[in-house]
Amino acid sequence: MAEPATTPATPAEPATPQDARLNIPQDVVDHFAKLGVDPSTFSGGDLGRRMGIRVVEASPERVVGTMPVDGNRQPYGLLHGGASAALAETLGSVGAMLHAGPGRYAVGVDLNATHHRSATSGIVTGVATAVYRGRTAATYEIAITDDQGRRITSCRLTCMLRDT
Repeated sequence: MAEPATTPATPAEPATPQDARLNIPQDVVDHFAKLGVDPSTFSGGDLGRRMGIRVVEASPERVVGTMPVDGNRQPYGLLHGGASAALAETLGSVGAMLHAGPGRYAVGVDLNATHHRSATSGIVTGVATAVYRGRTAATYEIAITDDQGRRITSCRLTCMLRDT
């Protein structure tokens, strides 16, 4: 059995909102700045920062992010299923927020996660792909893979879209 991690994850350097791959509307950046939230962490907020979640690509159609396994393990030394769920909800929520547009926000209302295999080290990558983008709801499928491209977890997130 692998030793459990004894130190929290060291967050990776976050992507900046000005990064062309993120394609984040300025009103969204301004909204997060007013709330005192670092826009590069989006809906990951404090939890995402502690877990080392890094959004590296974002659009309403597709969001990609990474997270270290180190610092996000359960007592058996495996990537915690809740950490995978937090990564998935963060990425899907970012896509839903970008889809919602100015003056609206996204709230996760349903998250499903199926864990296929474990990860004990390295970085996992999540890719959230829109499957439904409507006026009041958006649904994303999120595939989380390990460093070798093997599927770790499959998730589905539905967000309700609300006016501010």
